[in-house]
Amino acid sequence: MKVDVRGNDRSQIIIAGGDVNMTGKQPLPVADIPEVELEVVRRAWVGMGPGEGNVTTAVDAVGLLASDGPALAVITGPVGHGKRTAGIRALWEVSQAERSDDGESLTLSEIRPDWDRPESPDISSMPERPRTGYLLDVASEIKGWAQPDRVAEALVTHAERLRLIGSYLVVVADEHGWPEDLSGTLGRVVVRAKARPSAHRVAAKHLEYLYHKPERIRWLNTAGSATGSGQAGGAAHLLTEATTPADAARLAAKLAQTEDSAAGLKTALAAFQQWRTDVTDVFKKTQEAPGERALLIATLFLGGDEALTIQGAARRLLGKPPETDVEVILKGPDLTSRLESVGAKVTERHATLDHKPGYAQAVLNHLWRQRPDIHQPLLKWLDGFTVPGAPGAARLAAISDLLVELAITESDIKVIEQIRSWIDNGNNTAEHRQLIAGVFTKAAEADALGPKVRAKLLDWAQDDAESVATVVALVCQSDFADHYPRQTLVRLRHILDRPEPDTAVHTAAEALRGIAAHPGQLPRVWKTVIKWATEHGHLAGHRAFLSLLDPQGDPYVLQVMLEAASQKPEVKDALLRGWKAALADTRVALQCRDLMIAWAHARAENLVPSDLTLDILRQVVTEHLYTSPVAAFVFGEAGVQYDEPVISLRRELQLPMLASKHSTGPEPVES
Repeated sequence: MKVDVRGNDRSQIIIAGGDVNMTGKQPLPVADIPEVELEVVRRAWVGMGPGEGNVTTAVDAVGLLASDGPALAVITGPVGHGKRTAGIRALWEVSQAERSDDGESLTLSEIRPDWDRPESPDISSMPERPRTGYLLDVASEIKGWAQPDRVAEALVTHAERLRLIGSYLVVVADEHGWPEDLSGTLGRVVVRAKARPSAHRVAAKHLEYLYHKPERIRWLNTAGSATGSGQAGGAAHLLTEATTPADAARLAAKLAQTEDSAAGLKTALAAFQQWRTDVTDVFKKTQEAPGERALLIATLFLGGDEALTIQGAARRLLGKPPETDVEVILKGPDLTSRLESVGAKVTERHATLDHKPGYAQAVLNHLWRQRPDIHQPLLKWLDGFTVPGAPGAARLAAISDLLVELAITESDIKVIEQIRSWIDNGNNTAEHRQLIAGVFTKAAEADALGPKVRAKLLDWAQDDAESVATVVALVCQSDFADHYPRQTLVRLRHILDRPEPDTAVHTAAEALRGIAAHPGQLPRVWKTVIKWATEHGHLAGHRAFLSLLDPQGDPYVLQVMLEAASQKPEVKDALLRGWKAALADTRVALQCRDLMIAWAHARAENLVPSDLTLDILRQVVTEHLYTSPVAAFVFGEAGVQYDEPVISLRRELQLPMLASKHSTGPEPVES
């Protein structure tokens, strides 16, 4: 298609394309498989196990995909066996084998499991693009499926349709969630990951082919020479048969990022081991010194602050007031020595752990695992010194980062619940709420913790507190909306249903408009909103309908909807039904009036088609002339002055009524 767009200076050109298709079920969102993962399977693939045997997970998956059955391979097995990478490798191999005549390989995409009801996945919403290799990772959620047999059968049926259009599907599951024993059909699509790739080979391949530093492979050598003489590489002992491919890849990254020296190797190894040796040593050394441990904990949260401030926070953690006994104050080691003994670096009265990247997180993780009784006291202590004016308030972002990493590592939802309690800690700034929304967004996309956080976001979207609902609405403006648009819309509906149009409602409306403006998302948003408004009669639906069609700020959605209405009568009819439903709800009367005014301005500025806009509003006025917002708009209201765009539109809306009145002739006179 060629479009001549010359001579359109200062005009907007709306090419509706797929966006004007407002019917049919919208598929789950998809994203390109990250290039870094494709690079691994293309250039650094390892198909050998620790004992030099073949790891056949990917090969077996290719065999299933290339067979005459459903275009499906379900990779099951324990965590740490490289199932996801094997699935991507299988899709890549099939894509190479299925190159078209012009050399084009299959598109490789990852499906986001953005189900309306995660416990009951709707497989009919799976995407079905021709010549596409799909990856669906449900390892962290499959155990929560209410009826895994029905979902599995639906996936097999879906894969049979994919076969007909030259597409393929790899599903990554956990060890026992796929119901393969229920039928031969479900069992035949399973590939079990029985062995993991050699960790040494994975690390070496990554160093050579991904990081282009083959000279550092010497650090991985198990012996100095072929005869077994000489010294082994300094990192070789960290890789065993039990090392996961992910850990081997992480080690390679640490080795590639450090300087090529003995000191650099030492730093890389400590960082890879998450400072386990250092952390274990410091906790052994302070076994009978709770004050030193408290000092370490205070430093990891307040690193960079003054040493005296850190000491004060440590004493509060122990429940002790400031020391006033001079004899006690003068006894024992200096504060600098105490801080250095637990791994801190003190410079000009300021203490930090930043010189050992990852050390603070390692201490916190160790503490969380080994001292579970401290969980609640520690979180309560954090509450106290993160309020406005307290020492931790200025470091809330860094503290939140530590806690969200802790929550993800330990898959511990109560850490996220603690951060939620900080929403109302006295700081009502937009920056504070945005910070907490960012924490929730990161946690909601974590592999194991993510489903729990997403469930919490659903609960919090229904919270009576305006501040809590506002933070959830901010999450709905983030990447969460791109990755989980269906779940985002569900949470926005609850917020938009709040009794009063408060900050949370306005933030949710802004989030809704933002999603609708994203490429390809408008059909999904429109279908959902019009259903809320016309079928269920939700206040949320009426607010959403009116917000979506508001051209103030960005007229894009209204422009596309009107373009669709000009081409498809059913879209125009839906617009009229939406207006009818909204006008029947007195709670949104002012919003209805304001939207008519906004349409008048958009029409005057030539942002929307004049005749179609007039036609829709004329039908709205005809049916709802005596509804208060329509009457106020058409006939005016006492004490309110309207500008020229409104007056002009009002005049055109009144013309048919005036013509109808004159056509009836003079009223009869009673005799």
